[in-house]
Amino acid sequence: MISSTWLSLFGLAGLFNPLSLVIGAWMGWRADQRNKILIAGFAAATLSLFVETGLGLTGLPQIISHDAGALAMFPFRFAGGALAALIAFGIASRRNRNAG
Repeated sequence: MISSTWLSLFGLAGLFNPLSLVIGAWMGWRADQRNKILIAGFAAATLSLFVETGLGLTGLPQIISHDAGALAMFPFRFAGGALAALIAFGIASRRNRNAG
């Protein structure tokens, strides 16, 4: 039986966190080199955790509740953001190749 922590890590709170996916996709779309995909993944994980922590400090309820900490979430959000950046980079580079 998988614990709720692992479900959070592989679910919407971790790997498929919407905020980290959007940040990663946006940075991947704007990237001009494949090497920047890892930077986009790192930024997506970091910024999504900063925003989540900031919202938590205001006292508002969490949109996606989880029981794992930031250090546990970071690698999963990094992977999700980097994957979104890679997909967006591939689409953008293919689009630019066909347009020009």
